[in-house]
Amino acid sequence: MARFHPLRVAAVDRLTDDSVTLTFDVPPALREEYRFTPGQHLALRRSVDGTEIRRTYSICSPAPRPDAPGEPRTLRVGVRLVEDGAFSTYAFKELSVGDELEVMTPAGRFTLDPAPGRYAAVVGGSGITPVLSIVTTLLEREPRADFCLIRSDRTAASTMFLEEVADLKDRWPDRFQLVTVLSREEQQAGLDSGRLDEERLARLLPALLPVAEIEGWFLCGPFGLVQGAERALRGLGVDRRLIHEEIFHVDGGVAAEPAPPAATPAHSTVTATLDGRSGTWPVLDGETLLETVLRNRADAPYACKGGVCGTCRAFRVSGEVRMDRNFALEPEETEAGYVLACQSHPTTDTVELDFDR
Repeated sequence: MARFHPLRVAAVDRLTDDSVTLTFDVPPALREEYRFTPGQHLALRRSVDGTEIRRTYSICSPAPRPDAPGEPRTLRVGVRLVEDGAFSTYAFKELSVGDELEVMTPAGRFTLDPAPGRYAAVVGGSGITPVLSIVTTLLEREPRADFCLIRSDRTAASTMFLEEVADLKDRWPDRFQLVTVLSREEQQAGLDSGRLDEERLARLLPALLPVAEIEGWFLCGPFGLVQGAERALRGLGVDRRLIHEEIFHVDGGVAAEPAPPAATPAHSTVTATLDGRSGTWPVLDGETLLETVLRNRADAPYACKGGVCGTCRAFRVSGEVRMDRNFALEPEETEAGYVLACQSHPTTDTVELDFDR
């Protein structure tokens, strides 16, 4: 069960004109709780005028080795400034070393346990953040693994973790392949500028690497880039099970495989299991299942409430639901019975969810 703990800010480092990294100290008593798999994220929260604000940011540092006791000592996340962003503006302009923030224990399934093989990623903008953790951990731990990173950014000056990625190329020149595309700036060498859309990726990927030999694809960034990359890969014959996605930004009008409309029963109830305790409550008209649970259990896990981060994932034990949006769960997860509680509405009189599975 994910939990929040207050962590001290150890460093605030400027990456670009619109991005920073935050480093948190992890006290010895909490280090086991904050162990993470490369690719996972942290939810941060603060209160402003009595209103709670939560945002999710990916961990960018390499994951601790399983056999390393007392790790991690620190956690580092990347934050990009969003226009009028309530949390990113605070992190960028006000947060200081020594401040404390409420930090949720690591979550997320956009991950890779280091194993031999060839892997690749297509990322855009701040989508580099979890992939930096994935590729660094993989190359450090597994000498029989290779990684190809294809990244898209607006300009060189706006590119997050430029030095860290260059360091990977210096450390593992034979095992790490880097391809950079700038959408708004010409490069002296390399690929022409422009967006990485489906058509371009369909031509580019087979020219860069043996697509059929890649054992895992990691797509991360804005919705359009991730969806275009997935379509390109499927068109090249890549098995959907080898494609892993995490979306960092979704335009408000975009819908992901919208569920067909269904009537909500007038007197629905939800039974939810959280941290080993269960309860049953009525679902008010128009409420999502997460909202119902939160009225009765403030410890229910969530972050974005937009169907993007996956923090509120729960197993549907019984009953039926419809989800408004789903940008976080893989098809095999929904087929197995998992739902996003923040997007789910009951379509049967009773629904049972288990947040502990």
